[in-house]
Amino acid sequence: MDDVVILPAEKVALRDPILVEGLPGVGNVGKLASDYLRDQLRAKPLATVFSRFFPPQVYVNEDGIIRLVSNELSYYRNPKSARDIVILGGDYQGISPEGQYEITHRVLEFVHKLGVRDLYTLAGFAQGHVVEKPRVLGAATSPARVAAMKKLGVVFSRNDPGGGLIGASGLFLGLGRMFQMEGVCLMGETSGYFVDPRGAQAVLKVLSQAIEVDVDFSALESKAKEIDRIAQRIHDSEKGANEPTPGPSPAREDIGYIG
Repeated sequence: MDDVVILPAEKVALRDPILVEGLPGVGNVGKLASDYLRDQLRAKPLATVFSRFFPPQVYVNEDGIIRLVSNELSYYRNPKSARDIVILGGDYQGISPEGQYEITHRVLEFVHKLGVRDLYTLAGFAQGHVVEKPRVLGAATSPARVAAMKKLGVVFSRNDPGGGLIGASGLFLGLGRMFQMEGVCLMGETSGYFVDPRGAQAVLKVLSQAIEVDVDFSALESKAKEIDRIAQRIHDSEKGANEPTPGPSPAREDIGYIG
């Protein structure tokens, strides 16, 4: 088996397509957003990506049938625009730096042949606490892209994300420049503790304007309320566990650490 295998499901001719990438990551914001977009648009299968750089794993469905872990490319012919859409989602990012680069490069080669010149990568931005109204932070390949995204409410900060973009959301932009592609990373604020539909919804609201598609957010809002209820129950149980008990205070130990 080659390091990366891309098996086309259909040979298609697309109109100046835009790539949207959303893979598992912080709060699963990117994956939630890309999966939801694919389902809302009823995008059709385009290709499946297999790789030795994914975990050695198969999934088993309710009927006991297995499938090898993979990433999926789908396409949507956009009637509202002169540009079609290609969506990349899936089970995993590459599990090593070498794998991240190889998978990203091979997918970019594939979509470049389809005519992709622009891309959006979707990700989460961990804040370490619950975010009730998440902002969408951005990073882009050019000043013109920054200006366009600011008009849609995207925040570009000098200090965030500190240390740059790690993983597929950054590599697709960086390696995309080798294929003369321009792009934007949209990062929804998230606690980083849970799968975060609210962060995904914030990202999709911006993205849907940028790529000119209509998205019904009602199902995503229901998921967000469910996660809120789970988070509240955990908060309440932790609060009860941390209430002081009668009696003398135990001796204090220095357990501070950096890590």
